[in-house]
Amino acid sequence: MKYNNILKLTAFAVLSLAISCKGGAQNGNSTVVKPLYVSDPVDFDTDDPAIWVNPDDPAHSLVVGTDKDSNGGLYVFDLKGKIIRSKTVKGLKRPNNVDIAYGLQLAGKKTDVAVTTERYTHKLRIFSLPDMKAIDNGGIPVFEGETGAEYRDLMGISMYTDPNGKIYAIVGRKTGPKNGGYLWQYLLSDDGKGNVKANLVRKFGRYSGKKEIEAIAVDNELGFVYYCDEQVGVRKYYADPAKGDQELALFGQGDFSVDNEGIAIYKTPGNKGYILVSDQGSRQLKVYDRVAKTNAAHPHPLLTTIKYSANQTDGIDVVSVPLNNDFKHGLLVAMSDDKTFHFYRWEDIAGKKLTSVNP
Repeated sequence: MKYNNILKLTAFAVLSLAISCKGGAQNGNSTVVKPLYVSDPVDFDTDDPAIWVNPDDPAHSLVVGTDKDSNGGLYVFDLKGKIIRSKTVKGLKRPNNVDIAYGLQLAGKKTDVAVTTERYTHKLRIFSLPDMKAIDNGGIPVFEGETGAEYRDLMGISMYTDPNGKIYAIVGRKTGPKNGGYLWQYLLSDDGKGNVKANLVRKFGRYSGKKEIEAIAVDNELGFVYYCDEQVGVRKYYADPAKGDQELALFGQGDFSVDNEGIAIYKTPGNKGYILVSDQGSRQLKVYDRVAKTNAAHPHPLLTTIKYSANQTDGIDVVSVPLNNDFKHGLLVAMSDDKTFHFYRWEDIAGKKLTSVNP
């Protein structure tokens, strides 16, 4: 089964969800949603997860999560949160965030990749999926030419695949300029030897200067990139470099108790769905409409707030396709500060408030 066919199953998931959630979990202000599984703990400090949907058998999909330490790693989990030791990569120098892209052309074949930001080396580290073999010649330097360690200390990353199949990495760092150029975007391609090379294509993105920018998410289908300017809100730009660098929106201002951190997009048929953002200080998710409203100061309205068990969440990821009997309507993975990741069923997150899409 190809990944595009898996995405078509979302329609089935949403229809089934509307039926199954009539008596399902509540997500009101007084109810805390519990995970179906809590992962095995990592050695040091969980930070960010990414979900790889197996294109041949979704039941054998994987979760890749960072262990953020000077002797950290990329941990690979099955759908019950069990560490797969044979795929886990150790010895990375403070890997921060991770994301996944499908079908990068390498050595004449399409290769799925996991890309992480290695903060202390100022490099991208890239691994093929599902085998987790390094395909980056030891790492790809980014933010080259910037002065000062914090201007090169990598943090956030999100992958963008354009309509023509080109794959880009959009990368953030600990700090950067305020008036544009905080994020750098790189085109990934084959170096001629079956490994990945990266070419810088643009610098963009405003920054408040209040704290940092870590969480980034790209909506491939709609062509937008969102990122969390912590203690300010969520900024929105075009993901395609050819469409310009103007800021399209800043929303979520005043909605968070401390930091707006992890960000992910739950996609439903008709290019509808939700933008999920973790409220790091309050064990909760803020849910915004994926569909922008026109003629509004904040074009992505806040739909609801969901309380859940994960604590001090930095990173989240979500998929809306059915994976197995545990995750028939999708999976949300959230980092928690006890060295674990929490695995939530989407119907438990959705409760009664998110069972229909833009009614």
